[in-house]
Amino acid sequence: MSSNRTSGSVAMDDYLEQILNLIEEKGYARPIDISKNLGISQASVTNMLRRLDSEGLVKHEKYRGTILTDKGHEIANAIIERHAALTEFLRLFDIDEETIYADVEGMEHHVSKATLGVITALVDELKSNHELLTRLRKKI
Repeated sequence: MSSNRTSGSVAMDDYLEQILNLIEEKGYARPIDISKNLGISQASVTNMLRRLDSEGLVKHEKYRGTILTDKGHEIANAIIERHAALTEFLRLFDIDEETIYADVEGMEHHVSKATLGVITALVDELKSNHELLTRLRKKI
C-alpha cells in the first residue's frame, strides 16, 4: 500500500473515491454523476465539492466538472487500495458480495495502515496455502 492517508472525513473520502472512479470510467466527474452514484442531492454535492476545493483536494469549476489534485488523487487511490484489499480478504472466505460490500464500506475508512498490512500479508499467505485456507473456512 502506497499510502494510508485519508481526508479525515468519511464523507469526503467517499466523494474522492467516487470522483476517481468516475474519472477512470468516463474521463470526467460531473456533480450530477456524483449525486446519482452517491444518492445525494446535487446541492449537497456542490457544497462538498466547494469544501474539497478549499481543502486543496479537487479543482472544481462550475459547469465544467471536477478533477482531483495530486493530494486528492493520493487519498482516493489509498481508499481504493484499502477497499480492494479488504474485499479480497473477505472473498477468500466465500462471504456473499452484498455483505462484503456493506462491511468494506464501513471498514475502509477506519482501518489503520498497520492492520491493513496484516490483512494484506494474510491474503498473500492464504492464497499460497490452500490447505490453511480450507481449514480456516471450515471453522466459519
